Amino acid sequence: MISSVSWIPKGVLKSVPTAADPPSKEELEEILKSGVLGIRDESENEENEENMNVDALKQDDELARALSAADALGKASSSSKGVTDSLTNALKELDMDKYDEEEDGVELFGSGLANLYYPSNDVDPYLKDKDEDDSEEEEDITIKPEDAVIVCARNEDDVSHLEVWILEDPTDGDSNMYVHHDIVIPAFPLCTAWLDCPLNGGDKGNFIAVGSMEPTIEIWDLDIMDEVQPTATLGGIIEKKKKGKKKTIKYKDGSHTGPVLGLAWNKEYRNLLASASADKLVKIWDVATETCNLTLENHTDKVQAVAWNHFAPQVLLSGSFDHSVVMKDGRIPSHSGFKWTVAAEVEKLEWDPHTEHSFVVSLENGTVTGFDIRTASSELSSQSKPSFTLHAHDKAVCTIVYNSLVPNLLATGSEDKMVKLWDLSDQQPSCIASKNPKAGAVFSISFSQDSPFTLAIGGAKGKLQLWDTLSDPDIAKRYGKYANRPKPPTSV
Repeated sequence: MISSVSWIPKGVLKSVPTAADPPSKEELEEILKSGVLGIRDESENEENEENMNVDALKQDDELARALSAADALGKASSSSKGVTDSLTNALKELDMDKYDEEEDGVELFGSGLANLYYPSNDVDPYLKDKDEDDSEEEEDITIKPEDAVIVCARNEDDVSHLEVWILEDPTDGDSNMYVHHDIVIPAFPLCTAWLDCPLNGGDKGNFIAVGSMEPTIEIWDLDIMDEVQPTATLGGIIEKKKKGKKKTIKYKDGSHTGPVLGLAWNKEYRNLLASASADKLVKIWDVATETCNLTLENHTDKVQAVAWNHFAPQVLLSGSFDHSVVMKDGRIPSHSGFKWTVAAEVEKLEWDPHTEHSFVVSLENGTVTGFDIRTASSELSSQSKPSFTLHAHDKAVCTIVYNSLVPNLLATGSEDKMVKLWDLSDQQPSCIASKNPKAGAVFSISFSQDSPFTLAIGGAKGKLQLWDTLSDPDIAKRYGKYANRPKPPTSV
């Protein structure tokens, strides 16, 4: 399945990503200490023990058969003594002890070592195409500035990894799409957030933050291939101990203590990352120092989503399973904030990129609700009325996203396997297009910043899908004036 998709701005990735250095002894020890290679569920251990017992029985049977065969061969050897004597006499005639002594003047393979050594690779005929091979290999991994890039968080056959997809810029009307490289990660991914904070120096970086079933947030460098260690980690487990049936877990300072369900990068304060967790907390991290700056305790159940305001970057929304949305201003953390009550568990939050006052929240019951923060009250007990409530899908609306180019254009994706486009003009939502992208239950959708009518879709079937929304006649008629671009492929 694909749990999250993220577009990377064009031209950000290195044209030729760097190959990762082999891990040092210290890094290998750190990996082993982290338990990534050894931690398993108790049920898994029991299952493995059962399998080992079965394998041991099989090995015992095989050993018994081998011993029987060896015993039979031992008995047979005495009856074949005559054959052995014949072989010994034949070897004496061949005089194998002097096999390597050649007669003078005899050259079996040319004129000696001179033909086997070349002073440089340039004159070695067997390496004459080496430079061509190197250039072809480099060309294969080169990312062009006009190529689009999508990162998918995927789990398949109990293996979790990040896939870096390249969508080549079409030159003849058709576009090629392929996985450029992937990054194996230790835990089931739940959410991602791209960020350009320069963690390795320079003006900008190219990183992806990953929240998972573990309390650790990992930040990976997308410009490095075959990397085995994240560039930075936020929080996490220091050690686990078990005495009898009692387990104790020691966490890093400021760490979440449950799965990380939502992430949001602050584009204005580029070192800040917000996280939502099953431990009921919201945290604001400084990714440059790998420390937690602020912990918010505004919810009584799992926090599923967080989102920074596009116009007031200190303002943060959080949405929870406790049927509430809370807005806090990071400049005044002592303030209780503003709270809205919703009809079901929160799935996703999105600020309107075209106005600082509006946001939408998608819910587990299939509805999408819009709010205007100007109607909010600082009294947490007061009930602010929504701007609209929309029954968007038949099942949970797992993902929503605004179009950054076209005002009032919202996309929704659901467990009912459908993706829909909505016009929210005048707070009167209307469905203007819908599609079953054959992705299974839809968990993540995202509009491209560089090609705003291209929608990436990830879901239960684990196949990345793209929807060229302008291919829909109604969308083209309404919004064709906004863009004119080549048609992308529809699926991979």
